[in-house]
Amino acid sequence: MTKGLVTIFGGSGFIGRYAARELVKKGWRVRVACRRVNLAGDVRLAGAPGWVDIAQANIRDRASIERALEDATAVVNLVGVLTEKGKQTFESTQAEGAALLAEVAAEKGITRFVQVSAIGADAESKSAYAQTKAEAEAAVREAIPTAAVLRPSVVFGPEDEFFNRFAQLARVAPLMPAIGGGKTKMQPVYAGDVAEAIAVAVDDEATGGKTYELGGPRVYTMNEIYDFVCSTISRPRFKITLPFFAAKPIGYLCGATWRYIPPFSWGFLGQPPITGDQVELLKTDNVVADDALTLADLGVTTLETPEAIVPTYLWRFRDYGEFHKASEA
Repeated sequence: MTKGLVTIFGGSGFIGRYAARELVKKGWRVRVACRRVNLAGDVRLAGAPGWVDIAQANIRDRASIERALEDATAVVNLVGVLTEKGKQTFESTQAEGAALLAEVAAEKGITRFVQVSAIGADAESKSAYAQTKAEAEAAVREAIPTAAVLRPSVVFGPEDEFFNRFAQLARVAPLMPAIGGGKTKMQPVYAGDVAEAIAVAVDDEATGGKTYELGGPRVYTMNEIYDFVCSTISRPRFKITLPFFAAKPIGYLCGATWRYIPPFSWGFLGQPPITGDQVELLKTDNVVADDALTLADLGVTTLETPEAIVPTYLWRFRDYGEFHKASEA
């Protein structure tokens, strides 16, 4: 017997695949709502036949949201973008999309709602990403006061756009740009630990109305992250300090060419190496606040470290792949 049906918006993405598995383990049937169902077939493997369903939905379209929420008793919103392109803007996807989803969920009487936000969400931030994350939290809470908000730091795992991007950059570039001196602090958290937190938040009504900040077991500076990545892939690189005032226009140029010039593509990275908005984010440490509720408050106490996980997928960036040991650098 199942506990009910939970619809995960953005469930075919990086974190969504992990969340689907954890929710099935806890006895929930899962409906994965995503724009491109042809790219989500493998998510069905998160559970036995009949436990995971896939539905086409766009968080900006009310009719598709209503279809995806039919018979659902809980909702998880994982939809977000790291860089803007076309109609996928921070405002339309993160702020307006979350508000519409929560509005429809409230109309259907759904009270179990998990909004996955980000550490640093702040309506007063100069970063559009951080602003819209905060706007989404406020809109969700206004529609569904019992919603739980989870704010992870940067999330890592085999499909991440953090360690993978730096490794790809180190493979093609002779220097690593230490923006702002590389002193910004990060607290990377494993995707599997975030997924476990999502499952607990859906499962436990006591989490309703609360905000949790999710960080890994250790804090790193960006310089330490660069050193770790370069050591792991056996590609020593010098770091060059790039002040914020110099990095920001470079970031805006990189982001604009990717967003507004269709033929242009940062093929070697998949996305621009940096955007102006991301430079703004780097001005603030991305770590769990001292007074915040954390993973431990959700009962998630055994946390994976980057040192244990990241080398298992960055080996492909070494000269000789998995047979080239990092210690040979």
